[in-house]
Amino acid sequence: MKVFRSPDNPIIKPEDVKPSRDDFEVIGVFNAGVTRFKEEVLLLLRIAERPINQKPDIVQTAIFDINKGQLVIKEFSKGDPEIDFSDPRLIITPGGTYLTSISHLRLARSKDGISFEIEDRPALGPENDYETFGLEDPRISLINGRYYINYVGVGRFGVTTYLASTQDFNSFERHGVIFCPDNKDVVIFPEKVEGKYYALHRPVSPLFGKQEIWISESPDLFCWGNHRCLMGPRPGYWDELKIGASAVPFRIDQGWLEVYHGVDQNNRYCLGAILLDSKEPWKVVARTQRPIFAPEADYEINGFFGNVVFSCGLLYEDKKLKIYYGAADTVICYAELSLEETIKALNL
Repeated sequence: MKVFRSPDNPIIKPEDVKPSRDDFEVIGVFNAGVTRFKEEVLLLLRIAERPINQKPDIVQTAIFDINKGQLVIKEFSKGDPEIDFSDPRLIITPGGTYLTSISHLRLARSKDGISFEIEDRPALGPENDYETFGLEDPRISLINGRYYINYVGVGRFGVTTYLASTQDFNSFERHGVIFCPDNKDVVIFPEKVEGKYYALHRPVSPLFGKQEIWISESPDLFCWGNHRCLMGPRPGYWDELKIGASAVPFRIDQGWLEVYHGVDQNNRYCLGAILLDSKEPWKVVARTQRPIFAPEADYEINGFFGNVVFSCGLLYEDKKLKIYYGAADTVICYAELSLEETIKALNL
């Protein structure tokens, strides 16, 4: 498919973001939720930070200490043979796994959708047992005049999905965990379908290792049930290893369009699309055989974790999919796809 990438890409880089502490450095700004609020485009950025390390033989990271109510620094020796540092995102020890950075959510505002003013302080940061390793990958659904934000909470219990909401993006109300561990890549439909709210999510089976997209329903956005598997990875395809929902679904004439991500055996992250039935969203009408968006630009191929395009949000406007995406787990970029070409890729 033909993809328009902004000539200003990356539109937000780590050096554009002020660290939350003087002794921290920002190593990634990516995977942002997006919405329009009044006359502005708002991004809720995932900001990944780590301590500024002056010790060459030590790996440092930060976690939220519940008892102290603040972030504390932990240290791990590079020479310890029992610790696995092979994945740049993880520190795997005999006593448990840690992340090499800790993330929070930060607001950025723009009049034109390209040039953003980034707030100096976190909008949402770690506060409880479910967030000791940070907050990640927010999605924003505007429902009945209120903005519902679901995000990944990473902590000692595993990977959960937490829900918050706001009306003004100045104050936020937390509503608690809505999907238990390990579950992420949740997107909440922006309106009821036949009297019920729906969400896509990605539970992980520790026994079989499956990472498939499921769909669930709710009467109130807080209690979710009637869980059903929607679709899984496809052997031999671009999404053969794992899949997950990306952007909040939106209505088109043919049904609900969902942009999702898929991963192949080489850990390349691409975006594809599915069409869900307008009245029975647990039914997949069509699915793209090839990616609609794949990492090709240098800033998508090279970075903290390369060969990645990953979206948590898009704006559907003027028959275009205006996609804000994380590239190589390092920067925020902007791209546009036409709805017409996306529909053609679905072979409708």
